[in-house]
Amino acid sequence: MKKILISAIVLIILSGCAYLGSAHYDNVFGAEQTQERIVPHTTGAGADFLQNVKPVLDTRCVVCHGCYDAPCQLKLSSPEGIDRGLSKDLVYDGTRLLATTPSRLLFDATDTKQWREKNFTPVLNERAQTEEANLAGSVLFNSLVLKQSHELPANEVLDDEFDFSLSRSQTCATMGEFDRLADEQPHAGMPYGLPGVSREEFNHLQNWLKDGGKMSHLKPPSQFDLNKIKGWEAFLNQDSLKYQLSARYIYEHWFLAHIYFTPENPKSFFKLVRSSTPPGEEIKLINTRRPYDDPKVSRVYYRFMQERSTILSKTHLPLELNEAKLLRLYEQFIAPDYTVTKMPSYKAQSASNPFKTFEVIPINSKYQFMLDEAELIIMGFIKGPVCRGQIALNVINDHFWVAFADPDKVATPAVGEMLVQHEDALELPAAEESNALPISSWVKYSVREKKYLQAKVELANDMFKGGEHLTTDLLWKGDGHNKNAALTIFRHFDSATVVKGFIGQEPKTTWILDYALFERIHYLLVAGFDVYGNIGHQLVTRLYMDFLRLEGEQNFLSLLPEAKRNQIKKQWYRNSPPDLSKFFKNNREFSQPSGIEYKTDNPQHELYTLMKETLAPVLSERYDYTKVPEPLSAINNMSAEAVNLLPQISFVLVKQADNSHKGYTIIHHNAHYNISSLLNENGQRAYDEDTATIVPGFIGDYPAAIWYLNNDQQVNAFAEQLPMMQIEADYRALKSKFGIRRTHPQFWQYSDILHSVAKEYRGIEHGMFDYNRLENR
Repeated sequence: MKKILISAIVLIILSGCAYLGSAHYDNVFGAEQTQERIVPHTTGAGADFLQNVKPVLDTRCVVCHGCYDAPCQLKLSSPEGIDRGLSKDLVYDGTRLLATTPSRLLFDATDTKQWREKNFTPVLNERAQTEEANLAGSVLFNSLVLKQSHELPANEVLDDEFDFSLSRSQTCATMGEFDRLADEQPHAGMPYGLPGVSREEFNHLQNWLKDGGKMSHLKPPSQFDLNKIKGWEAFLNQDSLKYQLSARYIYEHWFLAHIYFTPENPKSFFKLVRSSTPPGEEIKLINTRRPYDDPKVSRVYYRFMQERSTILSKTHLPLELNEAKLLRLYEQFIAPDYTVTKMPSYKAQSASNPFKTFEVIPINSKYQFMLDEAELIIMGFIKGPVCRGQIALNVINDHFWVAFADPDKVATPAVGEMLVQHEDALELPAAEESNALPISSWVKYSVREKKYLQAKVELANDMFKGGEHLTTDLLWKGDGHNKNAALTIFRHFDSATVVKGFIGQEPKTTWILDYALFERIHYLLVAGFDVYGNIGHQLVTRLYMDFLRLEGEQNFLSLLPEAKRNQIKKQWYRNSPPDLSKFFKNNREFSQPSGIEYKTDNPQHELYTLMKETLAPVLSERYDYTKVPEPLSAINNMSAEAVNLLPQISFVLVKQADNSHKGYTIIHHNAHYNISSLLNENGQRAYDEDTATIVPGFIGDYPAAIWYLNNDQQVNAFAEQLPMMQIEADYRALKSKFGIRRTHPQFWQYSDILHSVAKEYRGIEHGMFDYNRLENR
């Protein structure tokens, strides 16, 4: 009789007609109890998971459920994430008054039972482990069935039943709540707002779930990788205090990196982590909110842990370590003549201030270390947890270039002495830890920033007296080979991208970073930022970044004619709030003339030309917009009226005669009168100044639109009609012709093509794109 009842339940669920509450599941299948699901990759179940199940999860599920911003914190990119399940708590919450408890995989709980104690609920069946129960009691399986039972209308714009906003409410239904979810939201099945998986894919997932959802980690590292790790861990964990301090500095800048040792098609990536155990023993992670928080152990060891999660484009920061890099670190940190007599404190007020913590390390060593991997360091605040959402990003312009001051000119003993004298003024908001009062904190840091800027200006007026060195000679030239010397940052409203090279049309502004500025950006937005912090911590971080942006822009302005600097700055900050104008007015101005002889009334254009000439040997041409062929290149000259209709990032796939594809990215640059208004971005938008850039390859991690052009005729039609758009109806008509809407019946086939082509373009930088910002138009 019981078997007949179970079969009936499964039949009902598979038909998508009805659902049962948790009490019924408890009565039929028993109480929930965590299961041991991890099996070796050499077993049949482990091999099946890696070969048949994981590819489906990666390409159909992880594209929305991959990291901090995954709906319901459901991270399907690793066995630990799948087993952990769902949470109704928000990671990104701009309203919380007190910091919340972190929920980082591998760090904040060591097994599934601990996650249950933190109110995470399962998506796999944790009741009786029978085939019927494993299907009937799985939220994941029921979500798939719900989608199969309620398919989307083909290739249409979805109605208001669907909410794709980042701030949308989340149900995060448990198995006991699933019946109500299905009744109230029949189209809430997974993948949400996208076509269902294919029958073959569904069968793989069904069979896997039916058999208990056994999972395996990726294959263990190769012997080659293990040998490399042994050498690197020996270097980073020597007993000398000089080595220990150097290792701490290196770790605090590389802790987000995906490290690899095999440049050709690496099979494994690794994270540099802090462990309480030395090399040769099992890693025991030190769990702290920030990389410099008190480890509460007598000795920290720096270890390499294999990255277990699927590589996602939005969090992928690849870093190659080899013998040359090891020698470089030795030359930067160990060979210089300085002495470490004791290790610095881990107390928040001092540990959050790198100028205090690492005061003894020569400034040139620290600065050159950061410059060597400048894109990686800046990528940290773009691909780290801080940069999710418009409030976190409205502190930067949509498109600007970044260059760096030459270490030989600005990382001098005089500058180092000035930093030591004013290290208290360089204190960062992370000194408040994860709870802060925004107004009082902002006033305090504003006063300190002014004090530091006064000291900096006084020294700069002396160092560059009469315009000496105030030419493009001031710029770091990448040691003649390092393409990190010139970068471009794109903001895409609520996400951002950094790439090597001066990409696109000449931007409104540019930053020139020196050591102190570069270091503070890292400790503000990467090492010191807590995504679980309260609203005060997040707001003060955002407000402090205003100071750093202004400082980087001021460094650039110093190369322009003295008489033009304020005029250009006023153009950048039209309609700026009174407090910003007062901040400008009260600061002592840099008063030395530029050393460049300008010949036209457009000195900023001249300077951009000179910068490109100076850095030509190290300028990356990977995303050179001038290399986009006609007729697509016409998109670079679209009117603002047409550009206004474009989403932030559009990927274009062009099919070639040999069935291969070329890929392009159309980037929409939102123009602003100024970017100093925290809560009134729309009021500062200069819509009639918006521009677009199309580049070869793929820039960005969150495509909003995907276009597929089958042949030259479609390319010509698309390139001709896109600039002619005037109203939303024009855009939707083009989308019907050339776009791959989220409701396209073959959406997943085109998604696979997109990822395949992107892998060809990006190589080691490739990761799965995120579809949480895919438009519904």
